Amino acid sequence: MPTPIYYHFRQHFNVPARKAFEWCTTYTPGDHALMGGKNASRKIENITDRTVILTDTFTIGTDKQVEKQKLVQLYPETLFWTSTHLSGPARHSQFIYQITAGSGDYSHLDFTGLSLDYVNEKISAADAAKLAEKTYKEDAGSWALLAKAMEQELGY
Repeated sequence: MPTPIYYHFRQHFNVPARKAFEWCTTYTPGDHALMGGKNASRKIENITDRTVILTDTFTIGTDKQVEKQKLVQLYPETLFWTSTHLSGPARHSQFIYQITAGSGDYSHLDFTGLSLDYVNEKISAADAAKLAEKTYKEDAGSWALLAKAMEQELGY
């Protein structure tokens, strides 16, 4: 049985909420370039106007090719979306995103994650907590970089 890793963080954006939502949920084949993913590719399959399957292929280390497939469900009226991993190393993991307006041109993302770790299936509660902290720091750090890229791209 995989180890469940639950975590949450909030990321501030210097961008209005609607624009932040649109930026975050407009998927392109070059999205990995923002994250520094070399030799990465993304296939986008629009199932409906609110349902997307993303297939990401990238290399870990020097030669291990990984493919992840994610089902993304968009709720634009509430600036909310989910991403559920269908395949890949974190299969069945689910991530919830909610953007909330602040005052003026500010907004923030509330991120809630359930990452299922299949590598470390039999670990102690203390080691699971360390893994959760590591995962939290990695994802929060990635979103801090994405916030800067968004603000720069949108001119805020």
